[in-house]
Amino acid sequence: MLAAMPDSAPSPLSAGGVSPRDGGPAGASPRSGGDACPGTLRLHRADDGALARVRIPGGVLSVDQAEALLTAAARFGDGELHLTSRGNVQLRGLGTECGGELAGLLTDAGLLPSAAHERARNIVASPLAGLDGSPSIRSWLTELDRLVCDSAAAATLSGRFLFALDDGRGDVDALGADVTLIAEGPSGAALLRVGTADEVFRVPAAEAPRAALLAAEEFLRAARNSGAWRVKDLPDDVRAELVRTIGPASGPSVHRPRPRTATSPAPGPHGFAITADVPLGRLTPTQWQLLTDTARRYGGELRLTPWRGIVIPGPVPRPKAAQALRTLAESGLITAPDSLWTGVGACIGHPGCAKSLSDVRAEAGAAVGPPGRLPVYWSGCERRCGHPHGEWIDVVVTPDGHRISHVRGERRDPPTTVRNDPARLAAVVAEARA
Repeated sequence: MLAAMPDSAPSPLSAGGVSPRDGGPAGASPRSGGDACPGTLRLHRADDGALARVRIPGGVLSVDQAEALLTAAARFGDGELHLTSRGNVQLRGLGTECGGELAGLLTDAGLLPSAAHERARNIVASPLAGLDGSPSIRSWLTELDRLVCDSAAAATLSGRFLFALDDGRGDVDALGADVTLIAEGPSGAALLRVGTADEVFRVPAAEAPRAALLAAEEFLRAARNSGAWRVKDLPDDVRAELVRTIGPASGPSVHRPRPRTATSPAPGPHGFAITADVPLGRLTPTQWQLLTDTARRYGGELRLTPWRGIVIPGPVPRPKAAQALRTLAESGLITAPDSLWTGVGACIGHPGCAKSLSDVRAEAGAAVGPPGRLPVYWSGCERRCGHPHGEWIDVVVTPDGHRISHVRGERRDPPTTVRNDPARLAAVVAEARA
């Protein structure tokens, strides 16, 4: 195992002095000094107040933890909860002095098991795993989170570094995580992917979480002299050497290209679960409470998806599932694939973000039309915070107008720019999505 590296320095909005279980954040290092990813101990200053990002490994929440998040949003923030593209939760409109109390509340709810690792617990998982005949990966999730929190080296992972646990269907494998574990079905083995390499390594399923952690620690060694936050940021030769180094220590290689399109669970019933998507990832207190109450009546659990949706595991009898979905739909959530909001996403935009050039959420709402084949994501600036993966329509606000382009993985078609014409903008976006 790698020797421990110091974690990043607290920002001016850090909780500071909060020591849930294993002590507060360590001092700064040259490598991590520029990692500005927010957490719960290190708040981010936004135009609408401070922002906290609560890591939810695998998106899995108990109903009691969901209630704790609602309490935190009401007590310290603007009351709303925002889902991220990694299945995490953001609280906005926070007071700058709430960090210590917020950390205490989340620690008591089991949402902050390690202060030193709170920004490193970035793990996405297939939301329907174990619910529709696919393999359960819960043991991987529990063990990997434990190993990450026990690793001194893992505390120095960037808040951008991502683990993915895929049940074999390819949904989160397509997200381009830094380290991915894939269930191999009847063989009982796991496949380990490093970055987006086409070659994966077969490891025994019971050893898969440790193999994933060791791959992350090996990345830290490789990244020492490069300043890379993620595997994709490594120079090509260093990345290739990283894969070669990890391979022999893992298992035999298998050629398995990564899926290019990430497919989310369709909103609606799914056998032993129901799924609802969240327009623009923004949940009112009433919607969050309704989802929590629904989960409490059935499996007692919510699963947040990387596509800003929520899965409620069952079993839910069919008539009750239909009623629950109707109630969720009446609250404004997306419960069927033919919703006008299906596939529509946007960053927080103006006025919440000072870098945004417009209120893209309002613009996205004004342009909503018939569902398109492709998802569309509206960004208020070139950073494109929270954009999807795979194939999608990219709408970016620039000083010259809205630039619309078709993205296919790493490829981008020539864009169309629309200036100050909302009707034409909606028509161009609709045509691109079709």
